[in-house]
Amino acid sequence: MPIQPIAETMLTAIENELLEIVTRTREPDHDGLYRMLAYHMGWEGEDIGPNARGKRIRPLLVLLTTGATGGEWKRALPAAVAVELIHNFSLIHDDIQDNSPLRRGRPTIWKLWGSAQAINAGDAIYSLAQLALLRLEGTSNAEITIQASQILQNACQKLTQGQYLDIAYELQRGMNLESYWSMIEGKTAALLAACTELGALVGFTEAHIQKAYHSFGYHLGLAFQVRDDLLGIWGDSLITGKSTQSDLISGKKTLPVLYALSKNGPFAKRWEQGAITPDEIPALVTQLEVEGARAFTQERATEITRKALKALQAAEVKGEAGEALTNLTEELLTRQV
Repeated sequence: MPIQPIAETMLTAIENELLEIVTRTREPDHDGLYRMLAYHMGWEGEDIGPNARGKRIRPLLVLLTTGATGGEWKRALPAAVAVELIHNFSLIHDDIQDNSPLRRGRPTIWKLWGSAQAINAGDAIYSLAQLALLRLEGTSNAEITIQASQILQNACQKLTQGQYLDIAYELQRGMNLESYWSMIEGKTAALLAACTELGALVGFTEAHIQKAYHSFGYHLGLAFQVRDDLLGIWGDSLITGKSTQSDLISGKKTLPVLYALSKNGPFAKRWEQGAITPDEIPALVTQLEVEGARAFTQERATEITRKALKALQAAEVKGEAGEALTNLTEELLTRQV
Protein backbone atom coordinates (compact mmCIF):
# COMPACT_ATOMS: atom_id res chain seq x y z
CA MET A 1 0.00 0.00 0.00
CA PRO A 2 1.69 3.26 -1.11
CA ILE A 3 2.08 5.79 1.68
CA GLN A 4 2.05 9.54 1.07
CA PRO A 5 4.71 11.72 2.76
CA ILE A 6 2.31 13.14 5.33
CA ALA A 7 1.15 9.64 6.30
CA GLU A 8 4.76 8.46 6.57
CA THR A 9 5.50 11.34 8.94
CA MET A 10 2.43 10.47 10.99
CA LEU A 11 3.39 6.79 11.23
CA THR A 12 6.82 7.72 12.56
CA ALA A 13 5.23 9.97 15.20
CA ILE A 14 2.79 7.19 16.14
CA GLU A 15 5.59 4.67 16.62
CA ASN A 16 7.60 7.07 18.78
CA GLU A 17 4.59 7.88 20.94
CA LEU A 18 3.69 4.20 21.32
CA LEU A 19 7.22 3.36 22.40
CA GLU A 20 7.20 6.15 24.98
CA ILE A 21 3.91 4.95 26.49
CA VAL A 22 4.76 1.24 26.55
CA THR A 23 8.18 1.93 28.08
CA ARG A 24 6.32 3.01 31.23
CA THR A 25 6.02 -0.68 32.10
CA ARG A 26 9.80 -1.11 32.16
CA GLU A 27 11.02 -1.42 35.74
CA PRO A 28 14.73 -1.26 36.71
CA ASP A 29 14.70 -4.62 38.50
CA HIS A 30 12.21 -6.53 36.35
CA ASP A 31 11.36 -5.75 32.74
CA GLY A 32 9.54 -8.98 31.91
CA LEU A 33 6.18 -7.31 31.32
CA TYR A 34 7.74 -4.69 29.09
CA ARG A 35 9.50 -7.41 27.07
CA MET A 36 6.17 -9.15 26.47
CA LEU A 37 4.54 -5.94 25.31
CA ALA A 38 7.51 -4.93 23.17
CA TYR A 39 7.44 -8.37 21.55
CA HIS A 40 3.74 -8.13 20.76
CA MET A 41 4.12 -4.60 19.37
CA GLY A 42 6.79 -5.92 16.98
CA TRP A 43 9.80 -4.16 18.47
CA GLU A 44 11.63 -7.14 19.97
CA GLY A 45 12.16 -10.82 19.25
CA GLU A 46 12.68 -12.51 15.92
CA ASP A 47 11.46 -11.02 12.63
CA ILE A 48 10.85 -7.53 14.01
CA GLY A 49 9.78 -4.81 11.63
CA PRO A 50 6.68 -3.58 9.76
CA ASN A 51 5.15 -7.04 9.36
CA ALA A 52 5.49 -7.78 13.06
CA ARG A 53 4.11 -4.36 14.06
CA GLY A 54 1.08 -4.39 11.81
CA LYS A 55 -0.03 -1.54 9.55
CA ARG A 56 -1.09 0.92 12.29
CA ILE A 57 -4.13 1.79 10.17
CA ARG A 58 -6.33 2.81 13.13
CA PRO A 59 -4.05 5.47 14.63
CA LEU A 60 -3.29 6.73 11.13
CA LEU A 61 -7.04 7.20 10.55
CA VAL A 62 -7.23 9.31 13.71
CA LEU A 63 -4.40 11.63 12.66
CA LEU A 64 -5.48 11.90 9.03
CA THR A 65 -9.00 12.76 10.12
CA THR A 66 -7.78 15.55 12.40
CA GLY A 67 -5.61 16.88 9.59
CA ALA A 68 -8.46 16.57 7.10
CA THR A 69 -10.64 18.81 9.28
CA GLY A 70 -8.00 21.51 9.02
CA GLY A 71 -6.78 20.84 12.57
CA GLU A 72 -3.23 20.22 13.78
CA TRP A 73 -2.80 16.45 13.58
CA LYS A 74 -0.10 16.31 16.27
CA ARG A 75 -2.72 17.28 18.87
CA ALA A 76 -4.47 13.98 18.20
CA LEU A 77 -1.43 11.76 18.90
CA PRO A 78 -2.67 10.74 22.40
CA ALA A 79 -5.99 9.57 20.92
CA ALA A 80 -4.27 7.80 18.02
CA VAL A 81 -1.96 5.89 20.37
CA ALA A 82 -4.86 5.02 22.70
CA VAL A 83 -6.80 3.50 19.81
CA GLU A 84 -3.84 1.42 18.65
CA LEU A 85 -3.27 0.13 22.18
CA ILE A 86 -6.95 -0.84 22.52
CA HIS A 87 -6.69 -2.68 19.21
CA ASN A 88 -3.64 -4.61 20.44
CA PHE A 89 -5.29 -5.34 23.79
CA SER A 90 -8.14 -6.98 21.88
CA LEU A 91 -5.73 -8.97 19.69
CA ILE A 92 -3.92 -10.45 22.69
CA HIS A 93 -7.17 -11.54 24.32
CA ASP A 94 -8.64 -12.77 21.01
CA ASP A 95 -5.59 -14.97 20.44
CA ILE A 96 -6.10 -16.62 23.83
CA GLN A 97 -9.84 -17.10 23.28
CA ASP A 98 -9.35 -18.44 19.75
CA ASN A 99 -6.38 -20.61 20.73
CA SER A 100 -4.40 -18.97 17.90
CA PRO A 101 -0.69 -19.90 17.90
CA LEU A 102 0.39 -17.21 15.42
CA ARG A 103 -0.10 -13.47 15.05
CA ARG A 104 1.49 -11.61 12.13
CA GLY A 105 3.58 -14.67 11.33
CA ARG A 106 5.08 -14.97 14.82
CA PRO A 107 4.13 -17.01 17.92
CA THR A 108 1.48 -15.26 19.99
CA ILE A 109 2.19 -14.03 23.52
CA TRP A 110 0.15 -16.79 25.16
CA LYS A 111 2.06 -19.38 23.15
CA LEU A 112 5.40 -18.08 24.47
CA TRP A 113 4.50 -16.96 28.00
CA GLY A 114 1.28 -18.83 28.76
CA SER A 115 -2.34 -17.66 28.94
CA ALA A 116 -2.14 -16.19 32.44
CA GLN A 117 0.72 -13.82 31.63
CA ALA A 118 -0.81 -13.03 28.24
CA ILE A 119 -3.97 -11.87 30.03
CA ASN A 120 -1.79 -9.64 32.21
CA ALA A 121 -0.13 -8.22 29.11
CA GLY A 122 -3.50 -7.47 27.51
CA ASP A 123 -4.74 -5.80 30.68
CA ALA A 124 -1.55 -3.72 30.86
CA ILE A 125 -2.02 -2.47 27.31
CA TYR A 126 -5.65 -1.60 28.08
CA SER A 127 -4.49 0.48 31.08
CA LEU A 128 -1.79 2.18 29.01
CA ALA A 129 -4.46 3.15 26.47
CA GLN A 130 -6.37 5.05 29.16
CA LEU A 131 -3.21 6.78 30.35
CA ALA A 132 -2.31 7.71 26.78
CA LEU A 133 -5.73 9.23 26.16
CA LEU A 134 -5.44 11.45 29.24
CA ARG A 135 -2.53 13.21 27.55
CA LEU A 136 -5.13 14.87 25.34
CA GLU A 137 -5.66 17.37 28.12
CA GLY A 138 -2.21 18.73 27.36
CA THR A 139 -2.72 18.92 23.59
CA SER A 140 -6.40 19.97 23.60
CA ASN A 141 -8.40 20.61 26.78
CA ALA A 142 -10.23 18.83 29.60
CA GLU A 143 -13.62 18.92 27.86
CA ILE A 144 -12.25 17.27 24.70
CA THR A 145 -10.49 14.67 26.85
CA ILE A 146 -13.70 13.69 28.63
CA GLN A 147 -15.62 13.44 25.36
CA ALA A 148 -12.81 11.40 23.83
CA SER A 149 -12.87 9.02 26.78
CA GLN A 150 -16.62 8.51 26.34
CA ILE A 151 -16.15 7.74 22.64
CA LEU A 152 -13.36 5.25 23.27
CA GLN A 153 -15.09 3.50 26.18
CA ASN A 154 -18.29 3.12 24.16
CA ALA A 155 -16.21 1.56 21.40
CA CYS A 156 -14.56 -0.81 23.89
CA GLN A 157 -17.95 -1.95 25.16
CA LYS A 158 -19.12 -2.63 21.59
CA LEU A 159 -15.84 -4.37 20.80
CA THR A 160 -16.33 -6.70 23.74
CA GLN A 161 -19.94 -7.34 22.75
CA GLY A 162 -18.84 -8.19 19.24
CA GLN A 163 -16.26 -10.66 20.53
CA TYR A 164 -18.87 -12.21 22.82
CA LEU A 165 -21.19 -12.72 19.86
CA ASP A 166 -18.38 -14.18 17.77
CA ILE A 167 -17.60 -16.80 20.42
CA ALA A 168 -21.27 -17.46 21.16
CA TYR A 169 -22.13 -18.03 17.50
CA GLU A 170 -19.32 -20.56 17.16
CA LEU A 171 -21.19 -22.75 19.63
CA GLN A 172 -24.61 -22.26 18.06
CA ARG A 173 -25.89 -24.18 15.08
CA GLY A 174 -28.04 -21.34 13.88
CA MET A 175 -26.83 -17.84 12.97
CA ASN A 176 -28.66 -15.53 10.60
CA LEU A 177 -27.56 -12.56 8.52
CA GLU A 178 -28.93 -10.09 11.07
CA SER A 179 -26.72 -11.66 13.74
CA TYR A 180 -23.72 -11.33 11.44
CA TRP A 181 -24.16 -7.57 11.09
CA SER A 182 -24.49 -7.18 14.88
CA MET A 183 -21.27 -9.12 15.37
CA ILE A 184 -19.08 -7.23 12.88
CA GLU A 185 -20.54 -3.91 14.02
CA GLY A 186 -18.87 -4.62 17.34
CA LYS A 187 -15.74 -6.49 16.25
CA THR A 188 -14.72 -4.21 13.38
CA ALA A 189 -16.88 -1.15 12.77
CA ALA A 190 -17.07 0.27 16.31
CA LEU A 191 -13.35 0.94 16.71
CA LEU A 192 -12.94 2.39 13.21
CA ALA A 193 -15.91 4.69 13.84
CA ALA A 194 -14.22 5.77 17.08
CA CYS A 195 -11.01 6.52 15.16
CA THR A 196 -12.62 8.95 12.77
CA GLU A 197 -14.90 10.46 15.40
CA LEU A 198 -11.95 11.05 17.74
CA GLY A 199 -9.97 12.66 14.94
CA ALA A 200 -12.85 15.00 14.12
CA LEU A 201 -13.36 15.81 17.81
CA VAL A 202 -9.74 16.87 18.30
CA GLY A 203 -10.03 18.91 15.11
CA PHE A 204 -12.69 21.03 16.88
CA THR A 205 -15.20 20.43 14.09
CA GLU A 206 -18.91 21.19 14.14
CA ALA A 207 -21.35 18.49 15.26
CA HIS A 208 -22.58 17.63 11.75
CA ILE A 209 -19.00 17.12 10.54
CA GLN A 210 -18.23 14.86 13.50
CA LYS A 211 -21.36 12.88 12.69
CA ALA A 212 -20.25 12.51 9.05
CA TYR A 213 -16.83 11.25 10.14
CA HIS A 214 -18.40 8.77 12.55
CA SER A 215 -20.61 7.45 9.73
CA PHE A 216 -17.59 7.23 7.46
CA GLY A 217 -15.57 5.18 9.96
CA TYR A 218 -18.53 2.94 10.76
CA HIS A 219 -19.22 2.06 7.13
CA LEU A 220 -15.52 1.76 6.40
CA GLY A 221 -15.33 -0.89 9.13
CA LEU A 222 -18.31 -2.82 7.79
CA ALA A 223 -17.03 -2.72 4.22
CA PHE A 224 -13.54 -3.76 5.35
CA GLN A 225 -14.92 -6.86 7.09
CA VAL A 226 -17.20 -7.86 4.22
CA ARG A 227 -14.29 -7.57 1.81
CA ASP A 228 -12.18 -9.63 4.21
CA ASP A 229 -14.86 -12.35 4.10
CA LEU A 230 -14.80 -12.23 0.31
CA LEU A 231 -11.01 -12.53 0.14
CA GLY A 232 -11.10 -15.33 2.70
CA ILE A 233 -12.70 -17.57 0.05
CA TRP A 234 -11.94 -15.99 -3.34
CA GLY A 235 -8.74 -14.06 -2.64
CA ASP A 236 -5.38 -14.93 -4.18
CA SER A 237 -3.48 -16.77 -1.45
CA LEU A 238 -0.17 -15.67 -2.99
CA ILE A 239 -1.23 -12.06 -2.38
CA THR A 240 -3.13 -12.40 0.91
CA GLY A 241 -0.65 -14.84 2.47
CA LYS A 242 -3.64 -16.77 3.78
CA SER A 243 -5.04 -20.05 2.51
CA THR A 244 -8.43 -19.59 0.86
CA GLN A 245 -9.38 -22.96 2.34
CA SER A 246 -8.98 -21.95 5.98
CA ASP A 247 -12.33 -20.17 6.50
CA LEU A 248 -14.33 -23.11 5.18
CA ILE A 249 -12.24 -25.78 6.92
CA SER A 250 -12.48 -23.98 10.26
CA GLY A 251 -16.24 -23.58 9.88
CA LYS A 252 -16.07 -19.79 10.07
CA LYS A 253 -19.49 -18.21 9.58
CA THR A 254 -18.59 -15.49 7.11
CA LEU A 255 -21.09 -13.52 5.05
CA PRO A 256 -20.91 -15.77 1.94
CA VAL A 257 -21.40 -18.86 4.09
CA LEU A 258 -24.35 -17.40 5.99
CA TYR A 259 -26.00 -16.31 2.76
CA ALA A 260 -25.67 -19.81 1.33
CA LEU A 261 -26.94 -21.36 4.57
CA SER A 262 -30.02 -19.13 4.37
CA LYS A 263 -30.79 -20.65 0.95
CA ASN A 264 -30.87 -24.15 2.46
CA GLY A 265 -29.48 -25.66 -0.74
CA PRO A 266 -26.73 -28.22 -1.43
CA PHE A 267 -24.08 -26.11 0.32
CA ALA A 268 -26.16 -25.85 3.50
CA LYS A 269 -26.86 -29.58 3.50
CA ARG A 270 -23.16 -30.38 3.27
CA TRP A 271 -22.30 -27.79 5.94
CA GLU A 272 -24.72 -29.39 8.38
CA GLN A 273 -22.99 -32.75 8.00
CA GLY A 274 -19.86 -31.58 9.84
CA ALA A 275 -16.20 -30.81 9.22
CA ILE A 276 -15.12 -30.02 5.66
CA THR A 277 -11.96 -31.59 4.25
CA PRO A 278 -9.45 -29.81 1.96
CA ASP A 279 -10.32 -31.96 -1.04
CA GLU A 280 -13.96 -30.79 -0.85
CA ILE A 281 -13.09 -27.09 -0.99
CA PRO A 282 -13.04 -26.52 -4.80
CA ALA A 283 -16.49 -28.03 -5.28
CA LEU A 284 -17.94 -26.13 -2.30
CA VAL A 285 -16.48 -22.83 -3.51
CA THR A 286 -18.08 -23.45 -6.89
CA GLN A 287 -21.38 -24.28 -5.14
CA LEU A 288 -21.21 -21.00 -3.20
CA GLU A 289 -20.93 -19.14 -6.50
CA VAL A 290 -23.77 -21.13 -8.07
CA GLU A 291 -26.03 -20.27 -5.13
CA GLY A 292 -25.17 -16.57 -5.47
CA ALA A 293 -23.06 -16.14 -2.33
CA ARG A 294 -20.15 -14.45 -4.08
CA ALA A 295 -22.36 -12.02 -5.98
CA PHE A 296 -24.37 -11.22 -2.85
CA THR A 297 -21.23 -10.51 -0.80
CA GLN A 298 -19.72 -8.35 -3.53
CA GLU A 299 -22.97 -6.38 -3.81
CA ARG A 300 -23.02 -5.74 -0.07
CA ALA A 301 -19.37 -4.65 -0.14
CA THR A 302 -20.08 -2.26 -3.00
CA GLU A 303 -23.19 -0.88 -1.31
CA ILE A 304 -21.46 -0.23 2.03
CA THR A 305 -18.38 1.19 0.30
CA ARG A 306 -20.64 3.68 -1.44
CA LYS A 307 -22.05 4.75 1.93
CA ALA A 308 -18.57 5.19 3.37
CA LEU A 309 -17.43 7.36 0.47
CA LYS A 310 -20.65 9.40 0.62
CA ALA A 311 -20.06 10.09 4.32
CA LEU A 312 -16.45 11.05 3.61
CA GLN A 313 -17.65 13.50 0.99
CA ALA A 314 -20.10 14.98 3.49
CA ALA A 315 -17.22 15.45 5.94
CA GLU A 316 -15.68 18.04 3.57
CA VAL A 317 -12.08 16.81 3.85
CA LYS A 318 -9.37 19.41 3.39
CA GLY A 319 -5.76 19.70 2.36
CA GLU A 320 -2.97 17.16 2.05
CA ALA A 321 -4.30 15.10 4.94
CA GLY A 322 -7.74 14.97 3.32
CA GLU A 323 -6.21 13.72 0.08
CA ALA A 324 -4.20 11.10 1.99
CA LEU A 325 -7.31 10.01 3.91
CA THR A 326 -9.27 9.61 0.67
CA ASN A 327 -6.45 7.60 -0.91
CA LEU A 328 -6.11 5.38 2.16
CA THR A 329 -9.85 4.72 2.11
CA GLU A 330 -9.77 3.68 -1.53
CA GLU A 331 -6.79 1.40 -0.83
CA LEU A 332 -8.57 -0.29 2.09
CA LEU A 333 -11.81 -0.79 0.20
CA THR A 334 -10.23 -2.23 -2.94
CA ARG A 335 -7.39 -4.16 -1.30
CA GLN A 336 -6.37 -7.64 -2.31
CA VAL A 337 -4.78 -8.50 1.08
